[in-house]
Order: sequence, then structure tokens, then C-alpha cells
Amino acid sequence: MKPEYRPFVDELIELCIKEDIGDGDHTSLCCIPADEHGRMRLLCKQEGVIAGIEIAQIVLHRLDPEMHFEQVLQDGNRVKPGDVAFYVSGRLRSLLQAERIVLNIMQRMSGVATQTAVYVKRLEGLHTKVLDTRKTTPGMRVLDKMAVKFGGGENHRMGLFDMILLKDNHIDFAGGIRKAITGAREYLKAHDKNLPIECEVRTLEDIDEVFAAGGVDRIMFDNFTPEMTRRAVEKVAGRCETESSGGITLETLRQYAECGVDFISVGALTHQIRPINMSQKACK
Repeated sequence: MKPEYRPFVDELIELCIKEDIGDGDHTSLCCIPADEHGRMRLLCKQEGVIAGIEIAQIVLHRLDPEMHFEQVLQDGNRVKPGDVAFYVSGRLRSLLQAERIVLNIMQRMSGVATQTAVYVKRLEGLHTKVLDTRKTTPGMRVLDKMAVKFGGGENHRMGLFDMILLKDNHIDFAGGIRKAITGAREYLKAHDKNLPIECEVRTLEDIDEVFAAGGVDRIMFDNFTPEMTRRAVEKVAGRCETESSGGITLETLRQYAECGVDFISVGALTHQIRPINMSQKACK
């Protein structure tokens, strides 16, 4: 995990615990002795790419630092039904409290990683990388972004704070591409910040405007056709990175990549997800 992600993860886990446990797991408290110990395993029940093992360990140790965690698989491993990701032993009350939190996190993260791997496979042999977007479950972005990486994809910006992305609304409100880019540079200089600048373009002519304003780190082709994309890449001619975005599906992904773009951003990596089936059960 990137060190800068840890505060987001810790805060999210605290929220998950408050949401699920509240003032106590009264079901376990009423029928499980406080000193009773046991062992459980995380069992995969579906093919895919597993993700969230590292987070599961953090959850378990947050609820009970004395938990013993035996990791079998690594995040990013391909799995099949019957594979065991890890074993964990400790107080039964703690194991039962953690069960649903761990499963909810791992099932979704594994779903994201599995879907990302499908898109990455479609780009095999090409230099184009698939990117995620900010279309994530509110509050869970850090986990979605981590899962994309485990699936072989790349992360776009985490949020509004780590990149300047001049999109259509910014450009229109600023009064055009030149004013938006000039404003971005002046802002970064005035605030002593070193952030990459990306600018969205809607026409081939917009590309000329970007370079007339001094250029940017990356140009995003928004809702271009494949033919427009090919012409746009030729027009940029390697002067900066290029990215395609908007309405690109798994079926059209490779067609766009073959135009020579460096990146393709796909919201479906994180907002159209089917969780991977798994269970956490008692074992010896």
C-alpha cells in the first residue's frame, strides 16, 4: 500500500466498524464466551483476481491486535473456487465481528480487480494503459484504486487535489482553453505547487489551442471517434501524453488503443462491478 493511502484506509475502516458493530455485536456477546478461541478461513468460491487481503489483515488487527493471520495468497493472484486466501485465529467474538466487514471489502475489491484484468487483457501487446476514474463508491475510492492496480490497471488522479484536469466545464467557465491553461500555470506558481496539468479537448482544432497556450502534460480526447483519435495522436506528435475518454467500452477498447493513445480511462472499472463470491468460515 502507498504510504499516502494509509490515512484514507484507517478512516474508512473506523467507519465500517461503527456502521456494522455500533455499541456491540450483541448476537456474539450473548452466546459466545469471551475467552473462546477459534480459527476461520477465507474461501474463494468464484474465479477471478483476488484483492483486499492486506486490508483484511488491517481490519482484523484493528478489532483485535492478538489475532494470528496466516496469509496464503497475495493480492493480485488469480483464484478459482476452493482456493483459500488466508487463515486467521483468535477470539471468536473478534472473528465474528470482523467477518462481514472483511467480506464486503474483499468481495468488492476482487470484483474491481477481476474486471480490470479483463480490460488489461484486451490491450495485450499494445503500449496503451487502462486508467480508472473518479467514478467510485463514495468513501471507498482508495480501495477501488488499489483494486485496479491489483488487476493490472493504472490509477488516474486520486481526487481533485493531486492533478489539474481542465475539463469542458472548467474551460467554458474560464473563457477558453488558453485562459484555462494560463490560469492553471499562474495558480501553481503562486501556490508553489508542482502538479501535472491535463486538458480536455473536444475537437482537433482544440489541440492547436493547447499548444498555442504553451502545452500541457497530457491531452484528453473527449468522446472522439477512433478515426478522430488517430488523427489527434498524429497531431500531438509525441509532444505530450495522450488519453482517450468517454463512452469507450470493452468492445471498442482495443480499436482506440490501436490509434496510439497512451492511456484510456474507463469508468466501468469501478462503477459497474459484480462482487466476487467468497466466504469466511470456521475451520480447524
